[in-house]
Amino acid sequence: MVGPVVAERLHDALQRLFGREAPVRIHAWDGSIAGPLDAPAVRVHSRRALRRLLWRPDELGLVRAYVAGEVDVDGDLLDALERLAPFGRSIGRRPDLTPADRSELLRTAVLLGAVGPHPKPPPEEISGAERRHSIVRDKTLSGAHDGPLGAALRAQVFGSTLVHSSAYWTDPAGTLDDAQRAGLDLACRKLGLTEPGPAGADGARVLDVGCGWGSFLLYAAEHYGVTGVGITLAADQVELATKRAVDAGLADRVEFRLADWHELDDGPYDAIIASGLAEYVGSARLAEYARTLRGLLRPGGRALLHQVSQRGGDEVVPERSFIDAYVFPGAEILTLGTIVDTFERAGLEIRDLESFREHYARTLRSWVANLEAGWDSCTWQLSPGRARVWHLYLAVSALAFELARISVHQLVAVRTHGDGRSDFPPTRTSWTLPVSPE
Repeated sequence: MVGPVVAERLHDALQRLFGREAPVRIHAWDGSIAGPLDAPAVRVHSRRALRRLLWRPDELGLVRAYVAGEVDVDGDLLDALERLAPFGRSIGRRPDLTPADRSELLRTAVLLGAVGPHPKPPPEEISGAERRHSIVRDKTLSGAHDGPLGAALRAQVFGSTLVHSSAYWTDPAGTLDDAQRAGLDLACRKLGLTEPGPAGADGARVLDVGCGWGSFLLYAAEHYGVTGVGITLAADQVELATKRAVDAGLADRVEFRLADWHELDDGPYDAIIASGLAEYVGSARLAEYARTLRGLLRPGGRALLHQVSQRGGDEVVPERSFIDAYVFPGAEILTLGTIVDTFERAGLEIRDLESFREHYARTLRSWVANLEAGWDSCTWQLSPGRARVWHLYLAVSALAFELARISVHQLVAVRTHGDGRSDFPPTRTSWTLPVSPE
């Protein structure tokens, strides 16, 4: 039987695995405690957590233990992750262990009763087979893993607007819903949408690629009189977006389809909005994607691309990451330069580029707070493991944007006329004037 020294041995094991002292205060299953007094408290409930790290001594091993509930973090998760961020940079890959390190780790595992077969990953992890054969159908908490109870959860986390991308924080004291409406209105103005003309003339015809629950098209139809089509690969999104259109009296103006971007052939559109698709299209098909969007635009038509990008020159960790294994399998985050260059080569002129990095960080923090406020409901609807996945994902993402490890931009592009005309105003005034959406 092991005495009350488990925490000290775990602390030493982490130091050997990751090459530096772990800045955490470990509370072990035997009641022992080790680590700096002012460090975030990490509770290790089971020997299985150590076994996972022995078999997979990297980010994925730690995440598996957390998702399975074998490891917990006391207090505010965002605060703890912020304090652990420098340490986190060293655990993305498997460590290069010396023979002495391996021998001591094995000895620790034997003493703590943690030796055994490789534990199965938590059921929330997306297997290799699922990753190879699946199409990314959703980027939010309404995915196939979440079951039919997601409606209340969506409103709990994303607010009444049900916008699942970055808000636009024009008022420091504003609410998430205020900021999301400001972002929707800004997008409409960047696309050059205007009120319908006299005698009931129709407004612009708009395509929303990756429309989510229909929030942008519904806003644009109500406030700017557009007609349009939204496409998504999530059937539940089509169902809810269509219901929202009916409830708002806009079903004769907007249509939502279960379709992919390369399946469309009903252009031209006056404007296209696409949020976060490039990382799923990937570098191999990005040029085809860009040419397709251009082909769907009329001459003079605008495209608004809302896109996450990695910082140029940042080192890419070769091991499978938490995001790939649990959230967005197969996603490829490209550099901003690659995205701009590819769309320019496809014949779309980039006319404006705006960073939304700080806006997205604040939006993610709001989603984290909303998830935590409804934690009991979320764990009931999702399962404790799935709730942990989304809690960790939103928190890690907020920090990644705050620390400038990744960024997000809005790009406005135009398909110019044959004679080079863009139909753009000479200044940004038309979309930078402060607007208070109703």
